[in-house]
Amino acid sequence: MIKPIVVSCGEPAGVGPEVTAKAYALLAGAVPFTYVGDPRHLPAGTPVSLIEDLSEVARAMRHGLPILRHDFPGNSVEGKPDPMDAQAVIDIIARCVNIVKTGAASGLCTAPIHKKALKDGAQFAYPGHTEYLQDLAKSGHAVMMLASDQLRVVPATIHISLTDVPTALTSELLRKTITITDADLRTRFGIDAPRIAVAGLNPHAGEGGSMGTEELDWIANLLDDMRSEGFHLTGPLPADTMFHAAARARYDVAVCMYHDQALIPIKTLDFDRGVNVTLGLPFIRTSPDHGTAFDIAGKGIANPTSMIEALKLAYRLAHKQAAE
Repeated sequence: MIKPIVVSCGEPAGVGPEVTAKAYALLAGAVPFTYVGDPRHLPAGTPVSLIEDLSEVARAMRHGLPILRHDFPGNSVEGKPDPMDAQAVIDIIARCVNIVKTGAASGLCTAPIHKKALKDGAQFAYPGHTEYLQDLAKSGHAVMMLASDQLRVVPATIHISLTDVPTALTSELLRKTITITDADLRTRFGIDAPRIAVAGLNPHAGEGGSMGTEELDWIANLLDDMRSEGFHLTGPLPADTMFHAAARARYDVAVCMYHDQALIPIKTLDFDRGVNVTLGLPFIRTSPDHGTAFDIAGKGIANPTSMIEALKLAYRLAHKQAAE
């Protein structure tokens, strides 16, 4: 039997509690999961089943959203994070990772966090979820992939300033990113020979060196080397021609050089259904592809589609993992 998914509550002043409650109602038990957080943060009227152990999830789901209780010291108001709650948000992520690592849950789905709120309230030292999960997992290197039915993208550099990208983007980093992406598409997604399209760093992939030389200096050589090792790679490609329908049909994932180069196309094509998947971890982790949305928190209008897709994908990956 597949173990349930564990959901970390994320920033309680954001839309995470709302979209989790809506996902529970709309999934109607199709994905067994439990929410780890403070029940006070859920929308009024949410049916709740407090549990002590994940073995209780299947039974509890018939009566309400299963909750592993984790009380918060602050008094968050929708749209206004309380600095007193920051450490609890961080602690819950670590608690959920420990639950998954023990085998009690089959995967982790994380509700959105607000990095500035965590930094201000608890001196959170990580640029985002991905980097913190990498540290908790002690896995070496984690890779962020955004996935939907229309497109999968992986940014080689993530939460850094655009001015820092050319320095951070090294041959070692790009090789590691491609290697992990290839491995997880094979083992977790069941793609026997992943076709990976790699974007150039510069406009028009440098256009022969007239718009930047990184492609000529080392990117093209690295991709040639990796092709000779058996990787199915195309590129470096001009990023502005990689994402129309005919181009997308020629690859399984696009590896991009920086955050917005990867995320703008998928959020334009499939904003509501995109899912953040962390590759390279020793456990399954997904997340909705949106932030805390403080501007609409508490208004009852947050769209739960991405959270639903994140839960469904985590559960599908868990099924595949259990079958192997």
